[in-house]
Amino acid sequence: MRKLILSFTLVALTTVAFGQKKVVRSAERSLKKGDYQEALTDIDAALEDAETGEDPNTHMVKGKIKTMMFSSDESNDNSTVATGREAYAAFERAMQLDGNDRNSKIGKEIYKDVLPGMPENLQGEGLMRLKASSMDKAIERYEDDDMDLAHAFFALAADIDPADTSIVFNAGYTANMIENHEAAKKYFTQLIEDEEYNKLNAYYFLIQIASGTDQDQDEAYRLVNEARAVYPEDKGLQEFEIQLLLQLEKMDEALASIEKALEEDPNDNAIRLRYGYLKEQSGDLEGALEEYKKTVETDPEFFEGNYYTGAIYLDRARGIITEVNNLADDEWEKKSEGLLKEADDLYKNSVPYFTKASELKPENTEILEILFQIHTRLDNKDKAEEYNQRLQALLGPDWMEG
Repeated sequence: MRKLILSFTLVALTTVAFGQKKVVRSAERSLKKGDYQEALTDIDAALEDAETGEDPNTHMVKGKIKTMMFSSDESNDNSTVATGREAYAAFERAMQLDGNDRNSKIGKEIYKDVLPGMPENLQGEGLMRLKASSMDKAIERYEDDDMDLAHAFFALAADIDPADTSIVFNAGYTANMIENHEAAKKYFTQLIEDEEYNKLNAYYFLIQIASGTDQDQDEAYRLVNEARAVYPEDKGLQEFEIQLLLQLEKMDEALASIEKALEEDPNDNAIRLRYGYLKEQSGDLEGALEEYKKTVETDPEFFEGNYYTGAIYLDRARGIITEVNNLADDEWEKKSEGLLKEADDLYKNSVPYFTKASELKPENTEILEILFQIHTRLDNKDKAEEYNQRLQALLGPDWMEG
């Protein structure tokens, strides 16, 4: 009797297992017919069973069902993204249960190519179909200016195929656009770890996030050094390096980097401007003036060069005026006339530079006010009134009270 009961038990277990495998096959038939909801109901039942629930084929079939539901969903909203992620998770679980062997029957089926122009029945329904559909949806959302969902779809495609660097870049780029900086760092970091990829733009984004969003100047400087080792001739990285050295108050290193850069390219005005700034910060106003003037000689249309040259002359003139105002009575007669003439000469020297800066940025009221004050000081009444009229047009008739 005991043997008979045991036989009945074995038959019952075999029947249940066979029955669940029939459910999986039923799900596959429904999938082929396009009855995705019915297929999903069957496969979810099979996944609840102890026998078929840990079968990689069961998870693969669920991944296929979810992939086809994802592909056919034209709403392209957050629920679509969720469906895609569920498909991806199912395929990942199937591969895990199958030993992550891409050359196995399961592995080949999951990674079957999707070839443009081929009949539907010859296309894969695995990860490559999921990736292709996710890319299509990402582009559709991007073109509709929906960056949040564009990123979600690009990210799904990038996670499926991290070797596809163009998709990984798009995932990082759209993450940065929506200020999801952690995601942006994830994808851009993937790119800089790829030895074959031209990763310059990825470095730029990571440096900007580190220095701006994260306010981590040490990390930004580390990234700049790393990037410069790969792209030593890139001017932008050179400027980043100098800027960060200044922010980190590593003045000697900044000076050495600037001088090296100017040896390589004496006409690099952005670098020379920083050279002038370093000299100005150290108190060498004559040296700073010389560097600023060189930038204007190289490019007369360089706004910053004109502005900072004029500012040096202006600061020196104001310094002399302050000195005159502080003279003792017994020194006034001896020194004031000569000092005031020296100050006026400096004011005159500043005029061409501020005038050019104003031509380059005619709406800049700060420069217009400086020119009004200088011409008033020099008793150039017509020019002072010209700037008064321009300021009234921009700031109103009571601009002086402001």
